[in-house]
Amino acid sequence: MAFISLPFVLYFAMVLLGMRLAPSRYLRHWLLLVASAYFYFTWKHVYLLVLAAPIVIDYFCGIRIEESANPHARRRWLAAGVFSNLLLLGYFKYANFFLGSVAALAGIAPRHLEIVLPLGISFFTFKAISYIIDIYRGDLAACRSPVLFATYVSYFPDLLAGPIIRASVFLPQMARSLRPAWPRAVVGVQMILLGLTKKLVIADQMAPFVNAVFADAGAYSTLTVWSAVIAYSLQIYCDFSGYSDMAIGMSKIIGIDLPENFNMPYLALSPIEFWRRWHITLTKWLRDYLYFSLPGLRESRWSRYRNAGITALLGGLWHGASWTFVCWGALHGLAIMVNHLWIARRLRRGHAPSRALAIRASCWLATYIFICVTWALFRSQSFAMAATVLHKISGLAPGGIVWFYSPLVMVLPLVIGGHAVGIIAARRVGSRPITGTYVLLPLPGFAGAFLAACWLLVLLLFGGTGANPFIYFQF
Repeated sequence: MAFISLPFVLYFAMVLLGMRLAPSRYLRHWLLLVASAYFYFTWKHVYLLVLAAPIVIDYFCGIRIEESANPHARRRWLAAGVFSNLLLLGYFKYANFFLGSVAALAGIAPRHLEIVLPLGISFFTFKAISYIIDIYRGDLAACRSPVLFATYVSYFPDLLAGPIIRASVFLPQMARSLRPAWPRAVVGVQMILLGLTKKLVIADQMAPFVNAVFADAGAYSTLTVWSAVIAYSLQIYCDFSGYSDMAIGMSKIIGIDLPENFNMPYLALSPIEFWRRWHITLTKWLRDYLYFSLPGLRESRWSRYRNAGITALLGGLWHGASWTFVCWGALHGLAIMVNHLWIARRLRRGHAPSRALAIRASCWLATYIFICVTWALFRSQSFAMAATVLHKISGLAPGGIVWFYSPLVMVLPLVIGGHAVGIIAARRVGSRPITGTYVLLPLPGFAGAFLAACWLLVLLLFGGTGANPFIYFQF
């Protein structure tokens, strides 16, 4: 069931109606679980078993970890839970990548397994892993309700592409009434409209240009390829954050608050800041469950920098089974290490971060160029394609077709204006649980309803006629 489609709208309306009419919270829990299972079932029936595997295994592993007094037994149950999730993820996502890499090293023809990647597997396995690790660390009590735990893992708004919510955040919210109410619906609908705007008006408008140029980058001029790289930076941001906004909005209407996943990442002044703003829930997951688990963290600052680089490298591999993703993660890891070294060097010399506009602008430009160059690698399906794109944007291969893509020129002011409004709004309200453009929501009263109606009209007039699949569904 496509996220942006009439069947999904009808499905979601039926879920909300059922949540509103259900006479008890217990029945609403069951309704959410059945709705989530049906949502996944409509994609590929048999793969509902793939989703059920971590639910069953980690439910029992979590209870055994909590009940075991023996530290060795606790570690064994933890290892069983983590290994089962990684085995599931490894088979479906990385089996062909591993076989192809081994075949290439051995100089033999690769064997390709007929495996269809289950939607959202990278996200729901990470939710399950964080659950049992939190129990092992004593940060969370094991969930004794199979219905609540199954709902946590399979919860349909964030199932396919996040945000990656922790059980410690999700499960306590299940004690709410979970009956849709007007105040939350107002905020939720406006969040959904924000996500649809990003997806249909910006991301999907950039897709034809990006696809055409990356398919044959060597045939286009340097300026055109640079335009396509910038267009892709807008496409992937608006596509992914648009999904997050929609998931947060739908969940808000249901009665559950999902964590913020993006905070205007292209305003970052350094690679470190970028990852604090981009895919925030993944960054925090990698920090809490990978970075802090790597050895040598307390030995020296060099160990910390090394672990940060390793974390970014594995984060790249998480995104996809390809050496281009590994290389993309390695470049970001190297940039983060250099960034940490630079900060430490300035602190040793007693230099505070510069507030000079010229310095900050230079840091922003350097960071954005680095992000765009690495996005070119991320978007390329092979190193050969990436080499062609990088060769073009470096200016070493002049000439080619000049393509002036007018939608890019039209959406740039919209994106820049949205960021400017977000900055102003965030400064006015001060510290808030949510940041950026989110602080503007909900739009108040009649004026808000009028603006929302105009917003919807703009979507109908300027949105893409046929929505492309969300980019992160492939991860």
